[in-house]
Amino acid sequence: MDRGVVGAKVFNDPEELAWLESQIHPLVGEEFRGWIEGLDPATKFAVAEIPLLFEGEMYRAFDHTVAIVAHEDTRQERARSRGHEGVEGREARQLSQAEKAERADTVIENDGTPAELESKLATLLEKFESELATGGQS
Repeated sequence: MDRGVVGAKVFNDPEELAWLESQIHPLVGEEFRGWIEGLDPATKFAVAEIPLLFEGEMYRAFDHTVAIVAHEDTRQERARSRGHEGVEGREARQLSQAEKAERADTVIENDGTPAELESKLATLLEKFESELATGGQS
């Protein structure tokens, strides 16, 4: 499947997008539930990347939400470098970065390098580990 062709078509045609989502979203939800149910009981943390988390009700399934945001010019440059077509159509149906940040429990800015993002995420995980060890008293 050529994701660029599909993206260019569906993200610029609301009817096509609605049809595609009606096919995909139930499958994704089923896969997600199966993944959660299949986790080892000793699992401390499970992470899911969900681009439209706050646009629906799925955020309610999580104990903690994290919005990873970047300045608009950085986001556009990164999308173009990955060859994403129809970026404007995709973003038109998403909440703004500011709205996602407002709704999330934690916000991480990602305007730097992958290593810098990894460091910020490691720090967040250490915070969660500490909270888990102290019963949420950090």
